[in-house]
Amino acid sequence: MSEKPNPRVSVVMITMNEQGSVGKVIQDIQKAYPVSEILLVDSSKDQTPQIAESLGAKVVRQFPPQGYGPAMDRALRSASGDIVITLDCDDTYPAEDIPRFVRYIAEEGYDVVDGSRLEHKSPHMPALNYLANYAFGIFASTLFFRRITDLHSGMRAYRRSVIEELKYDCKGAALPVELLLRPLKDGRKVKFIFIDYRMRIGESTMRPLESAWWTLKRILGVRLTA
Repeated sequence: MSEKPNPRVSVVMITMNEQGSVGKVIQDIQKAYPVSEILLVDSSKDQTPQIAESLGAKVVRQFPPQGYGPAMDRALRSASGDIVITLDCDDTYPAEDIPRFVRYIAEEGYDVVDGSRLEHKSPHMPALNYLANYAFGIFASTLFFRRITDLHSGMRAYRRSVIEELKYDCKGAALPVELLLRPLKDGRKVKFIFIDYRMRIGESTMRPLESAWWTLKRILGVRLTA
């Protein structure tokens, strides 16, 4: 079932000390699409929340930080939109592609749209990250009988009903893996599209070894559980 012609769209982001990029990202979102809501779950010590609020975004403070998973869970479930789009706040993802994500759900009936960064190796993605993402994509594709290229994309769109019905463990790293694979396993209509990946503003906080362990754990956990 498709969404109504003019769905409410929320863009949600998890932020921690993103004052160097948050203003640009919010303005790019506002230029790209007249979203109903930009919502940040924020654990910053810098001026990120003040900048966001000055530009019209809604800020939900989560301090002290509880980790990416609980923050993303709160963001998804706090959003009011018929369509909820996740976006990283480091300017690596193309906000100008938001209309494409909305169209696939609102007009073409998809439940989840995943923006893959791995059509080719971006010069802005470290080689080790690219190889790990590619390898995990092949592994997941084998287990779920569907070509999956990017389990860790920070740009994804969900139909509201998917979020309301989805059951997942928000604790631990690599939550985007489960947020993609569970809808697939549940028979939801999932669309994969390729997007550009740009140079990051600010420093990465990713822990590669922890992320790899949790990626494997989530892939197998979704595949082997009801």
